[in-house]
Amino acid sequence: MADQHSSAPPGQRPPWYARTATTAGRPAVLAATLVMSMPGEYHVAKIAGWSDPWAYGMPFSLSAYAGIAAVVAATRPKGARGRLSAQLGAGFAIVLALAAQVVAHLVQTGHMNGNQAWLIAVTSMVPPAVLAHLLHLAATPTPVVAPSTSVNAPVVERVEPPVEPRPAVAPPPLPDEPPAIEQPPTPAPIRYRDARCTAIRPLYNDGARPGTAAMRDALLAAGHGRVGDSTIRGTLRAEVEEHEPHLAALPPAIGRTA
Repeated sequence: MADQHSSAPPGQRPPWYARTATTAGRPAVLAATLVMSMPGEYHVAKIAGWSDPWAYGMPFSLSAYAGIAAVVAATRPKGARGRLSAQLGAGFAIVLALAAQVVAHLVQTGHMNGNQAWLIAVTSMVPPAVLAHLLHLAATPTPVVAPSTSVNAPVVERVEPPVEPRPAVAPPPLPDEPPAIEQPPTPAPIRYRDARCTAIRPLYNDGARPGTAAMRDALLAAGHGRVGDSTIRGTLRAEVEEHEPHLAALPPAIGRTA
C-alpha cells in the first residue's frame, strides 16, 4: 500500500496522517494480536499436558508457522511449485489459531470440558505437523524471477518501412597520373677547414678550373684581403678539389693563369 501511495500523483495521495496510520498501524496491530493470542494458545498447551516452560512454545510455533506460510504463499508466483501447499498451510495455521482461542475460552468459561481425549490428541499433533510442513516448504525450490527493468507502460514496436536497395554505382575512373619522378638526393653541404674555400667554389660552376687571378679576385670581393698565390693554389684550391676530386679534371679556364 505504501508503494501505491508513493507512486500516485501528488494530488491523489492520502493525507499524511492516513499514511502514517497505515505504515505504523500494521506492526502495532500485529504485535497486539500476537500478545492477545498467546494466553489462549498457552492454555491449550497446558490442557494437552505440556508443562512449563514447554507450554510457551505453542504460541510461538503457531504464530511463526502462520507468518512463514503466509509469506511463502504470497511471494511465490502463480503455478510455482509449493505455492498451493503454502496456501493450504496458511489456511491451516489460521484455523489452528482460531481453534486454540475458541477452545481456550470455552474451557476457561466452563462451557467445555478440557479433559477430553480427542482435544488432547489434536493439540499434541500440532507441533510435529507444523515442523513437517515447514520442512516441506523449505525443501521446495523457490523459482528465481529475473527483475523487470520495464515500466508499466505499453510496449510499442517500431516498424521500419522497407528500404529498397539502391543500384550499385561504379566509382568514376581515376585520371591517369604521371609516374613519380625520383628526385636525386640532395648532397650534404661541404664543411671546409678553411672558410675562404667558399669564395672559390662557385668559380667551378662555369665548367672550368679557375686560375689564380680569378680566385684572387673572388677572395678580394668576399672581403678576405690579398692572399698569396701559393696559398690560393696549394691550400684553398687543393682543399676544394680534395672534397670534390672531379673538379680537378675540369679544363682550365680560358684566359686565366693557373
